[in-house]
Amino acid sequence: MDTGPRSGKKRLRTVATAQNKRNKGKGKISYEDSISAMATAFMSGYDSSDDDDDVVLLVCVMDSVIRKIRRQSRVPKHVSSFSGHEKMCELITGHEGLLLEHIRMNRDCFHRLVTLFTVQNRLQEMHTLTVQEQLMMFLTMVAHGDSNRRTSYEWKHSGETVSRYIDTISSHLVQLANRFIVPPDFADVSTVIADNRRFFPYFQGCVGAIDGTHIPCVVDADVAAAYRNRKGFTSQNVMAVVDFEMKFTYLVAGWEGSCHDARVLNIATSNPAFMFPHAPEGKYYLVDAGYKNKPGFLAPFRGQNYHLHDRRREDGDRRKEMFNYQHASLRNVIKRTFGVWKNRFRILRGIPRHPLEKQRDIVIACAVLHNFIKLFSSEEAAFNPEDDVVDYGNAEDDVGEASTQQQQQQQRDESNDMGHIRDHIANAMWNDRLD
Repeated sequence: MDTGPRSGKKRLRTVATAQNKRNKGKGKISYEDSISAMATAFMSGYDSSDDDDDVVLLVCVMDSVIRKIRRQSRVPKHVSSFSGHEKMCELITGHEGLLLEHIRMNRDCFHRLVTLFTVQNRLQEMHTLTVQEQLMMFLTMVAHGDSNRRTSYEWKHSGETVSRYIDTISSHLVQLANRFIVPPDFADVSTVIADNRRFFPYFQGCVGAIDGTHIPCVVDADVAAAYRNRKGFTSQNVMAVVDFEMKFTYLVAGWEGSCHDARVLNIATSNPAFMFPHAPEGKYYLVDAGYKNKPGFLAPFRGQNYHLHDRRREDGDRRKEMFNYQHASLRNVIKRTFGVWKNRFRILRGIPRHPLEKQRDIVIACAVLHNFIKLFSSEEAAFNPEDDVVDYGNAEDDVGEASTQQQQQQQRDESNDMGHIRDHIANAMWNDRLD
């Protein structure tokens, strides 16, 4: 019996071809049946006296046929007839509320963003992706916190394409931060203060509020300890300054979650590289009790309650409690801003696994988009938290992980210039109440 390589190869080809014809007649190519047929052909032609080279050749022929069958039976990953471009067109031309739900901005605001990126040549038209689709894909991802895989499926593009454009757009938005995250006008008094008798004239020197917030992040095990905050999860500490129109006027991101808010502020204000917008003489930012009461930063009285029901009690310094209550009411703008920001961009509730630099860029990019929407889109009520929810509490609660030395230093600051300003405001409030 002829068991040479030629006859073995011929027998494999004949049996596999016959099996494929039977399968095609059924309307499909069965991968399992073809493998079974080739195995049968191989075993029927095998003889123990065959040379090893003949056996190797037969195995190679089998492998070649298997690879060919795999290619023929491969199922495309993106088989939907509804492409990403068609999805974009449907959103743009469809109901305004649906567009707002998907990308967190109305149609006019989106067109302004497209124009900004097009005129400055920040994004280029590609044969598979228009500038509009690139931006809408990015906005959908940050608005809903979608992963790269989910975005790839929704927009019918490869994961590599999605990742590349997410990197590109977030980098360009970071470059636009100097244009859209700008210091406040220190000469003006906000209408939120000027039009409210609770705040004017007491806080007429106030130009904004400062606080930190934690954005969950994914880090490598060797740096996890530094990024683990006091609540037990890894995060980056983001310090922000906001005005009373709920726009960011300064933001620094990427700090380790274990870093205290006061330390972040001290470094940002003392290092010129961070370009912190220092308030001029007579102006100041509102801060919580975790920060020092020093020139340019007005903190509440430490150790004084400012719950509404606590203020009605007889014990305690009613003058200081009243100041703390009004101070917290005005400073609450930064809590509400963080709430709107994280509600609008769900990715801030848990950024998917990316390099730390990219996670930081996404945070800054979302802040730029937040200010852009505040400037050019009036339809944002769906993402506002409850306006009447105020973050009142005991002034001691905001201290967090401040060291004993920091607390003692803060108590010594009672005699500085901001201590006198705070006493003056508290006395004026109390005297006006009695009048």
